[in-house]
Amino acid sequence: MRKADFPFLPDLLTLALRWLALVALVAAQALAEAPAPGFLLALAAASGWNLFLSILAVANNRLPAHRPLSIAVDLLFSGVFFYTSGGLGGVLAWAGVLAILSGAMYYEWRGALVSTVLVTLLEGGLAVWMIGAGGLSTYLLPAGVLIGLNLAAGAALGMLSRRVMRLLRQRYRSLLALREETERTAQIKERKRLQIFYSMVETLSATLNYEVVLDSALNLSISALGEENESTRLVSAVLLFENDRLVTAEARGLSPADRRVIFHGEKGVLADALKSGQAQLIINPSGDPELGRLLALQSCRAALCLPLRRGLDAYGLLLFAYPDPAFFTPERRDLLEMIGHQVVVSIQNARLFQEVRQEKDRILTAQEETRRKLARDLHDGPTQLVAGIAMRLQVAERLLKHRPAEVSEELKRIEELARRATQEIRHMLFTLRPLALESEGLVCALEQMSDKMKDTFQQNVALELDPQAVQLLDLNRQSVVFYLVEEAVNNARKHAQASLIRVRLRPIAEDTAMLLLEIADNGKGFDVAGVNHSYEKRGSLGMVNLRERVEMINAALRIQSAPGKGTRVQVIIPLDDGAVDRLQRGLARNPSPN
Repeated sequence: MRKADFPFLPDLLTLALRWLALVALVAAQALAEAPAPGFLLALAAASGWNLFLSILAVANNRLPAHRPLSIAVDLLFSGVFFYTSGGLGGVLAWAGVLAILSGAMYYEWRGALVSTVLVTLLEGGLAVWMIGAGGLSTYLLPAGVLIGLNLAAGAALGMLSRRVMRLLRQRYRSLLALREETERTAQIKERKRLQIFYSMVETLSATLNYEVVLDSALNLSISALGEENESTRLVSAVLLFENDRLVTAEARGLSPADRRVIFHGEKGVLADALKSGQAQLIINPSGDPELGRLLALQSCRAALCLPLRRGLDAYGLLLFAYPDPAFFTPERRDLLEMIGHQVVVSIQNARLFQEVRQEKDRILTAQEETRRKLARDLHDGPTQLVAGIAMRLQVAERLLKHRPAEVSEELKRIEELARRATQEIRHMLFTLRPLALESEGLVCALEQMSDKMKDTFQQNVALELDPQAVQLLDLNRQSVVFYLVEEAVNNARKHAQASLIRVRLRPIAEDTAMLLLEIADNGKGFDVAGVNHSYEKRGSLGMVNLRERVEMINAALRIQSAPGKGTRVQVIIPLDDGAVDRLQRGLARNPSPN
């Protein structure tokens, strides 16, 4: 069988006329007399044949040699109907029209002529066989009428089929042209969508700047939505979260007053889009409890909200509105959703880049502060001692000339200054890179730090380290804990005037997977709120260093102090992801001190 994309129009027309001819044959036979069994059998076979051809036509299929075969079968059924109805004297002597009809529809006037000749010869042969050659003279008039009828039917159907087939061909060509135009239009639209998509990917991927990403997203959305006159009436905006509120980061068609409107995303279509994570279309957005506050949306009949969401992270929403309620077709919605997904990726990249840049700036700041701290420590400690040694050497030189007996005592003072300078330099080198921490662990490193504090600065540091708690810390956390203790102890030594600094490390409870690090002193204390309020004006970054190191291990920092009551620095250290989550949710921010 042969299949086509379009229906075979001549087949459909021939089938319809064949059904009409069969109905006429049945009506004529029924009006004349009761149908004979042979007629009924022939009618059933012809109807079945036509039904089979109808099924093929519906499925756009054809048999091999479909047209000649159809004409031959119709010629056969015409002869059967002619014979079963009584031949020249029967009521169906005109049954040959069935075959003439098929020939005319398939081959126009040529088919009508050939079919007429074949039908006439077939019916003439059947008539001679039925009545004999000798009785043919009795039926000369009916035979002449039949021949004339066949010729008239052939001529009429031949001329009619020519005109009908011309119209069908024109219709067929117009259908082909329409299909080609539809396919061409669809291809143009698809190419445009692909061009917009690739342009969007290229544009949004080429920048890591927030403002450029959002501006490009709206420009690409406008160009993707259709005609210029439509796009100019489009209202669009990017709403991003800022302190749990939605603010307008970029917009088209919004007034300055509309840009200042703040949304909470708790009601209406904004809340639905954020909760479901799916695009939401609303008719008459001016009636929405939150969007209704925008004056630019009072003239819009439809609005589309696209959530900018990736996994559990919600960045905000894309908002589009238009005066025509039917503007946001499924095709346009799909295109805008595709743009929204790419915008989310670009926003993620921009944020990651911003975080990396901030981390880089923080590292540079920390390095700069480390250099400044080293310079201050060198200036306040070893540099002063070396300067003192130089001055004492000058004194010793004068004593050698005038009072030689006192030179020995002066040399002892110089030796003490040199020893102190050596101790402070070694202490500074130890704090810069404690080799004991890398080779022997946290306990040994803190013990060495305590000893050096005593030897170098005469500062008493008492250690209370739970061995089980130390074992729970990996090398990275041990390093951070060491520098937290070193920073807090140095701050206390320089500012607290404390006689004792106590360092404790212990588990908070057996089931919380958290450790408590505490550095407490009995010094003069300070006003925590006042210091935090004016910290930007201070030259030291001790508390900033503490907070940054605490953030490195997802810990929590708490500083308790008051004038005259000493200072207590507490760091709650989570040991697994569950503990980090509980700590961030505030479930373990007030551990028991016991």
